[in-house]
Amino acid sequence: MLLYNRRRFGVVLAAAALAGCGFTPVYGPDGTGAALLGQLSLDPPQGRNAYLLQRRIEERLGQATAGAWRLSTQIKTEDIGLGFTTDGDITRYNINGTTDYTLRRTGSSEIFRQGKIQHFTSYSATGTTVATLAAKRDAEVRLMTILADQIIDQLLIISEDLQP
Repeated sequence: MLLYNRRRFGVVLAAAALAGCGFTPVYGPDGTGAALLGQLSLDPPQGRNAYLLQRRIEERLGQATAGAWRLSTQIKTEDIGLGFTTDGDITRYNINGTTDYTLRRTGSSEIFRQGKIQHFTSYSATGTTVATLAAKRDAEVRLMTILADQIIDQLLIISEDLQP
């Protein structure tokens, strides 16, 4: 019974501390995350990975043809063999992904924010070519989703500065 009361007290104390420090959820009623919703125009995608990245950004922030902000991205990926058989065949790959992003006001060349995001995913190279290609494509989708989510998180951190 004593452990239960301590946990309850800890939760109440944490909630009071968050309320006292001025914490507000980004997407809450007074949050600043709405500054990006429907306001982020994207450059036309160049390739499948760029399309996947932009699709995820639009899923989370909405589509904008004439938004207040313009986001440019440059994606680089590299496949690296990880697991090897005794014959030297590769059985597992890492896809390392890097995305450089630049945020500008629409109609301006001045850079408001830029950054670099890096992550990786892995896939297995099974016995068949078709299964390996399907696993690779699935890993690319996962990687672009992760990179897009990290870009959005970085932009949400500065969303207070994006208010009109």
